[in-house]
Amino acid sequence: MRDKNGFALVITLIVTALLVAVTVEFIHDVFVETSLRHSYDDAQQASLVAAAGVSGAVRLIETTLAGQDYTSLTDAWAAPNELKDGRGSVRITISEESGKLDLNSIVFPNGMLNDAYYRSAQRLFRNLGLAGDALEAVADWVDSDDVQRPGGAETRFYKALEKPYSAKNGPLESYEELRMVAGFDDKALLKLSPCVTVYAESVGAPYSRINVNTAPAEVLAALDERMSSALVARLVEFRRTSPIRNPADITAIPGFETVGIALRDRIGVKGTVFRILSRARVNETVRLVEAVVRSTGTKSAILYWREL
Repeated sequence: MRDKNGFALVITLIVTALLVAVTVEFIHDVFVETSLRHSYDDAQQASLVAAAGVSGAVRLIETTLAGQDYTSLTDAWAAPNELKDGRGSVRITISEESGKLDLNSIVFPNGMLNDAYYRSAQRLFRNLGLAGDALEAVADWVDSDDVQRPGGAETRFYKALEKPYSAKNGPLESYEELRMVAGFDDKALLKLSPCVTVYAESVGAPYSRINVNTAPAEVLAALDERMSSALVARLVEFRRTSPIRNPADITAIPGFETVGIALRDRIGVKGTVFRILSRARVNETVRLVEAVVRSTGTKSAILYWREL
């Protein structure tokens, strides 16, 4: 009798252990499923909030462009904006692409080299410690022929690679496309990012003017061989409190009486292309939307969109 009772107890313990294991597994599955559902919901909401942040940024840009004849780093859009509530936040950062040197502008639409603009690009690359051959490779990439420049690269070069492809022979469509151009790696892209763009100020423009109100010091220094560090510093200090409202006004800055005349056809004072970073957080989930928009103040077009 004692043996039977002992056996029954063992069976009972085994069954109880199995039930506990099954119950724990069930609770774990429910917890995981619930957590995943909540994470999915948070991710969807974060994506929507980030996209809404871009829409708000576009509206701010349009309001600025419609209300004044210039854009500068003193404008409302130039300062980061952040909104918070109990569940999360959205942070919006806007920078102006029009203050950068447009790599597509080093070549005219007819394929001919834009000498003045190309020389500025050469100075920029040299000042940043980048090889001149990389710039020639860009010129070969965006021009319309397969004639290779000294130091450049055309389809024949790219076809010899382990993973062959052809030269674009057309404008760069995104900054990331530079990774396909000979001479560019992650280090070069990181150096160039604050200083160059691939977005023209307007559709069909033969080249893009550089907004001297928002251009980084490195770009200002590359505008002309006479742009000394002292002149660059003077321009940066001047625009801090007195944005330039007409390209001709640059000659009023001491030291720019001569060089300012040479720059007037290549500089602008009002941007049209802006890069927007919208970072949204809902609970612990974060989504980032990066967009590039071209705006006239009354009409805007999205040129680039990426969500992370």
